[in-house]
Amino acid sequence: MKNSHISCLLFFYLLLVSATSDLIQNPCYEASKGNPANIKLDFCVSAFEGNPKAKAAYGVADLVLVSIETAIANATAIGSKISKLLDDKSVGMFARNCLKDCSELYSLAGSSLEAGLDAFQAVDYGTANAEISAALDAPVTCEDQFKEKKGLVSPLTKENNNFRQLTAIPLAFMKMVQQ
Repeated sequence: MKNSHISCLLFFYLLLVSATSDLIQNPCYEASKGNPANIKLDFCVSAFEGNPKAKAAYGVADLVLVSIETAIANATAIGSKISKLLDDKSVGMFARNCLKDCSELYSLAGSSLEAGLDAFQAVDYGTANAEISAALDAPVTCEDQFKEKKGLVSPLTKENNNFRQLTAIPLAFMKMVQQ
């Protein structure tokens, strides 16, 4: 009798783990399939697998919220990295100006994402889409500035690429919610 209870509990635990995994895997798969230029499946899954809020999600709408919050946190982290780079006195004037612009871009992106989060929670999908889409400009514009000076390499390429994906993901998830 005791073994059957243990077996039953193990079965339900594995079922729950599988359902949680599918809730992240399936939307990430659909997002990457729908926007392969901006969302990589492995990146999407890894961005949410370790996130307790994503694991506690009941549906894609919950993942929209988690993904926007993740993008906001990432924008803040990039702003902190930029501040540290600006503290480095060996950074040249052109690169310093680029970093200052990037700092402003990521600050605005964070504000846009927050407005997008509020709009999504208010079920105003048009505004949410517009605000989150506006945040997508930050990584592209930031990266492009460094390309204006021959030989200058952006110290934020990885961060810009990650942020681009983290911002594209909630847009893709929102489409799923609206369907």
